[in-house]
Parts: sequence; C-alpha cells; structure tokens
Amino acid sequence: MKIKVIFLILVSALTISVTSAQKEKKDIKITGIVTDINQKPVAGANIFIDNKGTDKVTNKKGVYKVKVMSDSKTISVMSVSGKLVELPINGKTEINFSLPIDIMSETNKIKNEKGEEEVNIGYGTVKRKNLNTSVGKVDGTNPKYASYPNVYEMLRNQPGVQVTGTSVRILGASSLQSGTEPLYVVDGIVVNSIGNIIPQQVKSIEILKGPSASIYGSRGANGVILITLFN
Repeated sequence: MKIKVIFLILVSALTISVTSAQKEKKDIKITGIVTDINQKPVAGANIFIDNKGTDKVTNKKGVYKVKVMSDSKTISVMSVSGKLVELPINGKTEINFSLPIDIMSETNKIKNEKGEEEVNIGYGTVKRKNLNTSVGKVDGTNPKYASYPNVYEMLRNQPGVQVTGTSVRILGASSLQSGTEPLYVVDGIVVNSIGNIIPQQVKSIEILKGPSASIYGSRGANGVILITLFN
C-alpha cells in the first residue's frame, strides 16, 4: 500500500513538472501600436524578434500582432526608411513603439511631382521612373474586368506573369527559398492568399520584382503583387 502511495506521488510530481515545462515553452502573443514622433500611426513597419525577421508588419493603424516563444528577449520594429527601435520583452504582452521619424515627411520625400504616374509599393507611392526594373500594372477600372471570374484571371496574360490555376509566378524573380509564389499585399497589408478577392473589388494591381520588390526584404524575393481595393 505504501509503495502504491509513493508511486502515485511520484507520478503526480512528474505530471506537474511536465505541465510546468510545457507552460514555460508556450508561445505568447504580443500586440502593440507603432507611431512616429507626432503620434501618427506607422503602417508597413517590419517586426523582428531577437534580431530575426518575421512575416509580421503593422497595419494601416500602426497595429501589429505577433506570437513569440516565452524565452524571447527582444522585439524590434523597423520602418520603411530604415529606422529601428528595439525594446525588451520581459514577459509583456503589450509593447508600443515610438519611432524617431515624421511619417508625413517620409511620405513627402517620395511624393510625386504633378503629372507623373504613381506606383503604389505598399508603404506609399514612388515615381515610376525611379524604379530600377519594369513594373506591370492592371487597371481594375477597365470595364473588361467586370466579367472576369476571379482575380487570377486579371493577372493572367500580364507581361512577366505566369498563372496556373491559383498559382502565380513572376518571371525573372527567384528565391533561394522553396516555392515561387510572390508576396501578396492588399491595401498595404501582407496576406497569405488573394483567392477571396473578386475583380469588382479591385481598383488596381501593381507587379513588382527585383530592386522594386527589395523594399520587402527577403519576403519579396519572388516578386510582389500589390492590390488596391475600392473603398
């Protein structure tokens, strides 16, 4: 009887130990807002954990959400202009950032001169002539697209784009990583799929590759599809 009791105690202690270890290793979710020196939201800022890049960026309101390991030490945010701010995590689940930039000034730096065509790169607009490689564009206001069954058909037959079913490949853009799918950015927000978008929602589509897509770092190695929807 005593042996049985001792055995049960040992099993209980082991169970508690394993459970505690599992809790320690459990991911935690961190959320926060990224603003500039004027408390304006910074959209499209990249999130780093322990100096390693993630696929998370801030949305239009400057809000981000990211899951990290419980033993992660630091979280960093970098704006499109390259300004980086790092803060300790210390078990916190809400961490806000104030970047040493004026977002309006940053936007004005790439503002178009009157009469020049603008290209939406997700973080704002740039002059087409300043891009180092060709950029394809689909004008969603063209009536012909109203009868298209899906957004993939809008991309089909575009120069430098290969579409097979729901798989898209930007020719001339390649990555050392597996897969050939480009990065999809809808209204400035990175998404995993564009299959739920119908042609009638699309205002324009921009196709970036090479240096033009480098603003997105390694995520843009396969090229970038930027989609702007009607409000």
